[in-house]
Amino acid sequence: MKQLDIITKKYDQILLVLIIILCAVGTVMLYSSSSSISLNETGGVTDTLFLRSHLKRLIVGMMAMFLFIFLDYRKLKSIAPHLMIGAIVLLLITKLVYVIRGISFPARWLDLGLFTVQTSDVARFSLIIYLAYYIDKKRDKIKDFYTGFFPPIVLMAGIIAAIVIQPDFSTGLIIGLIGFAMLFIGGARLPHIMATGAVAAVVMIPVMLMRSYRMKRVIYWLSSVFGMSTEANQEVIGYQAQQSLISLGNGGFWGLGLGNSMEKNLFLPTPHTDFIYAIIGEELGLLGAIFVITLFLLIFQRGIKIAKDTTDPFGVMLTVGISFSIIIYAFINVAVVTGIIPVTGLPMPLVSHGGSSLVMNLACLGILLNISQAKRSVNHRSGWSPQFNG
Repeated sequence: MKQLDIITKKYDQILLVLIIILCAVGTVMLYSSSSSISLNETGGVTDTLFLRSHLKRLIVGMMAMFLFIFLDYRKLKSIAPHLMIGAIVLLLITKLVYVIRGISFPARWLDLGLFTVQTSDVARFSLIIYLAYYIDKKRDKIKDFYTGFFPPIVLMAGIIAAIVIQPDFSTGLIIGLIGFAMLFIGGARLPHIMATGAVAAVVMIPVMLMRSYRMKRVIYWLSSVFGMSTEANQEVIGYQAQQSLISLGNGGFWGLGLGNSMEKNLFLPTPHTDFIYAIIGEELGLLGAIFVITLFLLIFQRGIKIAKDTTDPFGVMLTVGISFSIIIYAFINVAVVTGIIPVTGLPMPLVSHGGSSLVMNLACLGILLNISQAKRSVNHRSGWSPQFNG
């Protein structure tokens, strides 16, 4: 019989401080990067259009974070399947609404009246919780392909397909990577993961290239990597990528100073969302850019420490999924801005403008803080332990 002993301790205060610092830096840089575009969209009336909306969402996100700090994370087990079903329904409803209304714009946001929600963020949040629940429940069978590994793969494939048809290929890909990472840490066999990954690549690569804008981004990136880009390519296909590199180059080592970015003045598209890191590099320089990356690395390190200190399998897998989700979004955003990979359109967590992403990430970090509050000792079935603990 499973026995549970709880030794109460304080939440990870270092992690909370890191989160607050990153949110503060994000808010300052959001205002700086969005001031020009805000003036343009309001006809010169205000430069705080996006700052105000960001602060409202930040308040909601902080409320969600503190709610999950005080809510015992183990209660999420009982609602994990329902969360997953709800997320799938929301994804399908989002696409159906756009189809019925004949809207050609990407079907990524669902209008719920008082607010809109990006349903792929809800799906990511729900999948992390569900996989933690599933791995905890099936940890004796996770190494078996048909009874342990295959069922969550089918579920992930359905969710990714629902996101890709929005269309939002990059988010679908990242959710798949998060799922594979959790399954691997949860004890799934590497040959199973590699074989499934190979099949997924065979399917996903043609799907990615089906959209002309995706193919153009890949072609431009490949041509720039091999030094074959032309001026026409730069102006038509790779304009955003080129301007982000110019922005970073302008910053140099020390930066131009807070608020002094030139590229945010309608040269760099979406400087407050997907390419906010370019503005950070331009205004705060290499030092500021490294500082932001360091914050993400420290948050990830605290997450891994919490996972190692937690012997409850459900808590371990939740921590792994949340930590990996935050760091992979951050690093892919940086990789896009610096030209390491093609443009994807993924935001930087807690920094970029975006309501659903901000609220869901803060909610996830609240769960992480909740897990850090108590050391839970569980008598495991079959001596289960995560991969990083041997």
